[in-house]
Amino acid sequence: MLFYSTNNKELKSDLKQAVIHGLAADKGLFMPEEIPVLPDSFWTKLPELSLGEIGFETLKYYFCPDISEGDFRQLTADAFNFPSPVVSVSKRISSLELFHGPTLAFKDFGARFLARVMAHFTKDYNKDINVLVATSGDTGSAVANGFLGVKGVNVFVLYPKGLVSDVQEKQFTTLGQNITAIEVDGTFDDCQRLVKTAFMDDDLKQQLTLTSANSINLARFLPQMVYYFSAYAQAVKQGRKEMVVCVPSGNFGNLTAGLIAQQMGLPIKRFIAATNVNDVVPKYLSTGHYQPAPSIATPANAMDVGDPSNFIRIQKLFKHDLNQINALLSGIAINNDDIFSTIDKVYGTEGYILDPHGAVGYRALEKCLATGEHGIFLATAHPAKFPETVEKIINREVEQPERLVAFLNGDKQVESSSDKYEDVKQVILDKTL
Repeated sequence: MLFYSTNNKELKSDLKQAVIHGLAADKGLFMPEEIPVLPDSFWTKLPELSLGEIGFETLKYYFCPDISEGDFRQLTADAFNFPSPVVSVSKRISSLELFHGPTLAFKDFGARFLARVMAHFTKDYNKDINVLVATSGDTGSAVANGFLGVKGVNVFVLYPKGLVSDVQEKQFTTLGQNITAIEVDGTFDDCQRLVKTAFMDDDLKQQLTLTSANSINLARFLPQMVYYFSAYAQAVKQGRKEMVVCVPSGNFGNLTAGLIAQQMGLPIKRFIAATNVNDVVPKYLSTGHYQPAPSIATPANAMDVGDPSNFIRIQKLFKHDLNQINALLSGIAINNDDIFSTIDKVYGTEGYILDPHGAVGYRALEKCLATGEHGIFLATAHPAKFPETVEKIINREVEQPERLVAFLNGDKQVESSSDKYEDVKQVILDKTL
């Protein structure tokens, strides 16, 4: 399969070059040239497939034969080797728990898959690959841990100083080896801007091979469709064949993956894009006017995005037809007070501990579900990653998984930079040349 640029549908790339370079030559994002509809045989066997097998069956259309089916089957089994259970929270709302991977966040799915695909394509490469990634929280830890120790790959994680939780920060600043954390005196949008500027810097690209591990890379966001299929398989076993899915949304790669899964045949009734007060997309869905805005810091920090890169992919999926988008997708913004009160209420009435991002998803379903509908929200991070918020509300400690304790005991190693591109560029060059 070929992949086209969102800036020019005639500009196309094969899989290997799309993955290695991240962005198209005209700075557009890559999209698959076609979206296949899954055969009837897949749906028959889906309820009995493991997560790795679901990954193979759904992703092979995009990644094979560039990767042989034998190698790809092993790759997906290795990348998706942890559970993603659907857990009932209340009578009408369930949680798709995506925090059982190595860094306790949904981004383990995409980051582990991308690292393995990248390692496959670069094993005979004659020079190092340099991965640049901006993070508002969980992306940094997932990417850093996914690529940790991969030969021939250097990873640079840019994150906003003071705007990620202490736990999130520890997960990618304590690793060392081929991982460099760059603490930027700015916002997540600044970090994202700096990464994009690096990809447009011809001087830097002449000296280094650059790629992205943010969800702008197609091998980062496409594998996220796997858990939507898994959720449906579990829902069928629980006696439900129709789902309303609520996606806590920041950069919108997660939702894009779900919409592609739907176009492949997954019978999701509709999606809800739930944001925090960074509500650029909900406003667009209601007005038809897309207006990026400076990001605002919230307790659901991984969603603090004022100009989501992946929304252009959603527009391309629906040929920029707002009526088509609104037929399948609604948007809602949840404020900070609602985040806090939802964590408190759900723990008090259901005994279920939400992290701030999950609280956005749960509250959005409460507001948007119609009579007779059952909703599933994506629980994107373990509540233990946000103790400063969650424990204060529920008035008890959240048990820390052992793998999280190991990160917290590590020593922080960071490079500091202003939000000026030349300063970040110099850090990268100092580490690589």
